[in-house]
Amino acid sequence: MQTARDEGFAVTDPIEFQTTRLLLRQWTPADRAPFATMNADPWVMRHFPALLSRAESDAMADRCQALIEERGWGFWAVELKASGAFIGFVGLHTPSATLPFSPCVEIGWRLAADYWGQGLASEAAWAALKTGFGTLDLSEIVSFTTIENRRSRAVMARLGMRETEVFEHPGVHVGHPLRRHCLYRLDRERFAAQLAAAE
Repeated sequence: MQTARDEGFAVTDPIEFQTTRLLLRQWTPADRAPFATMNADPWVMRHFPALLSRAESDAMADRCQALIEERGWGFWAVELKASGAFIGFVGLHTPSATLPFSPCVEIGWRLAADYWGQGLASEAAWAALKTGFGTLDLSEIVSFTTIENRRSRAVMARLGMRETEVFEHPGVHVGHPLRRHCLYRLDRERFAAQLAAAE
């Protein structure tokens, strides 16, 4: 049985899937420009230590694409089906930072501000959780963010994740106001119960 600690777990082909309103897919060159605009938006990035330059944003997109090519899963590009617009990313990732709860698989998201408040992050994240616990057979998925990021914390709570601890993120400088993070966890059994209740 594969678990959230099996960081090298891969599938044969890249996973892509749809929700009612969204397509979660592999990245394309056309995603780079809107992704860079999003990563340079102070409102989108206010819970991150710094804005990203175009080169930094492109490098992040390249890493996301390469990991999906290598493992079949990762931070998927999210496309609005009605318009074909790229709106951000949602997906699963094995953090490279040495975190107090590593090794782990996290679920994360970042959407352009124009698409906030419409339930899109929750919709995509729920589908990603189904893939993580179903296709990838993970035993646990975590999520974490800064203490002040109430919007993302609300998404985590809606997904049925439970806050378990507060920690100092080692990737953020000591004394930085964004260093304190909160950790949320969700195990396969709890998710299965939620899935059954939803059906």
